[in-house]
Amino acid sequence: MSDTHSYSTSVKYSEKRKGVLSSEGLPSFEVATPPQFPGGHEGIWSPEHLFVASAEVCLMTTFLSIAEKSHLEFVEYSSEAVGTLEKTAEGMVMTKIVIKPKVVIQDETKKERTLLLLEKAEKYCLISNSMKTEVTIEPMVVVD
Repeated sequence: MSDTHSYSTSVKYSEKRKGVLSSEGLPSFEVATPPQFPGGHEGIWSPEHLFVASAEVCLMTTFLSIAEKSHLEFVEYSSEAVGTLEKTAEGMVMTKIVIKPKVVIQDETKKERTLLLLEKAEKYCLISNSMKTEVTIEPMVVVD
C-alpha cells in the first residue's frame, strides 16, 4: 500500500442552495445547506452531516480492521454520533463530535478486550486525527 492516497469529489449546483455530490465510481447524492441556516433544506445531506459522518464511519472502519486483525468475534457493531456546531470567536465551528459505538459480543470474557479495541480504534482513526474538532467516544459493549 502506498503512503499517499488521493480522494476526489465534485459538486454541481442545481438550485436553491442545493447541489449534487459525486465521485467517480460512486453513487451521486444531493447535498444542501442544512435547515438551521437561511434557505436551508430538510431531508438532504449537509456538509455538517457529512463532517460528523466522516468521523463516525472512520471509527467503524478502523474498529473493523483492528477487530479482524485481533480475531475478535462480535455479533453486531452500530453507532450514533452527534456533532456540536457553535458560534465562537472564529465564527461557526464544529467544536466537538461524540460517537457512541455499540458492539454486541457473545463472550463475557471478551468485554474488556472489546473496549480496549474500541479505544485503539479511536486513537488510530485517521479522519478524527485530521480534524481540529474534539472527537470522543462513549463506547458500550453488550453481551448477548
